[in-house]
Amino acid sequence: MRFIADLHVHSHYSRATSKEMNIVNLAKWAQLKGTSVLATGDFTHPRWFNELQEKLEPAEDSPGLFKLKPEYEKEITPLVFERCRLPMRFILSAEISTIYKKNGRVRKLHNLIYAPSFESAAKLNSALQKIGNLHSDGRPILGLDAKKLLEKMLEISDEMMFVLAHIWTPHFSVFGSMSGFDSLREAFEELTPHIVALETGLSSDPAMNGRISGIDDIPLISNSDAHSPMKLGREANVFETDLSYFAIRKALQTNDLKAFKETLEFFPEEGKYHLDGHRLCQTRMEPQETLKNKGLCPVCGKKVTVGVLSRVEILADRPVGGKPSRSRPFRSIIPLPEILSEMVGTAPSSKKVQTLYMKLLAELGSEFTILLDTPLADIEKYGSSLLAEGLHKMREGRVHVTGGYDGEFGVIKVFDEKERRAMEKNLT
Repeated sequence: MRFIADLHVHSHYSRATSKEMNIVNLAKWAQLKGTSVLATGDFTHPRWFNELQEKLEPAEDSPGLFKLKPEYEKEITPLVFERCRLPMRFILSAEISTIYKKNGRVRKLHNLIYAPSFESAAKLNSALQKIGNLHSDGRPILGLDAKKLLEKMLEISDEMMFVLAHIWTPHFSVFGSMSGFDSLREAFEELTPHIVALETGLSSDPAMNGRISGIDDIPLISNSDAHSPMKLGREANVFETDLSYFAIRKALQTNDLKAFKETLEFFPEEGKYHLDGHRLCQTRMEPQETLKNKGLCPVCGKKVTVGVLSRVEILADRPVGGKPSRSRPFRSIIPLPEILSEMVGTAPSSKKVQTLYMKLLAELGSEFTILLDTPLADIEKYGSSLLAEGLHKMREGRVHVTGGYDGEFGVIKVFDEKERRAMEKNLT
């Protein structure tokens, strides 16, 4: 079967995360977004782990995945529009921050681990609590070599999966400009083949990653890394296989283009580390500008945060547009609330946008259905001509971008002011 999976989120036990990120609410919002498989996040946190055990049960028809127990499923059924309802499944996941010194430099990597059972997750938790404090944060920080973390996981179960999170983020990733490595082999040595996938992160997309031949054989996944329910599904993965942990794992391990079909991506310019820059000085720089300025902010003279685009350029051994012979297709999307926000002129979280958003979901189906598949004639009928044209432009990639930098999200618009005025004039 075809299904969409978002394999990286956080619970309400992670820092800077919404209190609404509880497992029952996640099941509701995953369906509204159009996601059939959602990561639990944070299984290393003792209280979250208990909550997962209390409210989830193995899905017998989906080996290695979990579903809400019936009494909790009943809570959300009336809250999910009929056109959005899906066979919702969870995959046990955790993100672990490792900070350590290797080859003379401090390294900071974020790592994702997936488990097919509470038993294997519990064994990993037991091993990790001897190393660091698992109670302090849903994403624990451990003074442990990432290679050693992978080694411990493999000792516990060869059915678990190890994925490197947002691999280009400057401060906390395997290729990050501030504390990363120049190759996977440098970081993981002989265990490199046990890395199941690489997560592109919001500030890069497969086209950018395709310029690095050293990662050709490892599948690229894309996930929301959501800290609030509305952010679920801003990136995701499309599978066409059995709805099970082991089918997902096989699709990733074999990099099967038929079983793992495509990824759904942010426009990378919207990611908050796409370009170089210095947020305090509101300085945004393209890679060539950074080189010209010797990595310094032209306003204050301090070092800028080198972003993803520059870092890809440094490590690339293919030109722009280069890619491996076997590459997975992807589609770039803009979250529907952001498009609606642009249409009506208020914030994505405003009551006006949220009311319109829910109306569209009730009438047309999930957010992914609307963004990717709903005929434009239906968008015009239930939304507006302006929205239909906006989605048409998004689907064709005809957008206007202002790149993010140094922790500041970029801005993606489907209309510039001239186009918007012309559209509005034609509609009056």
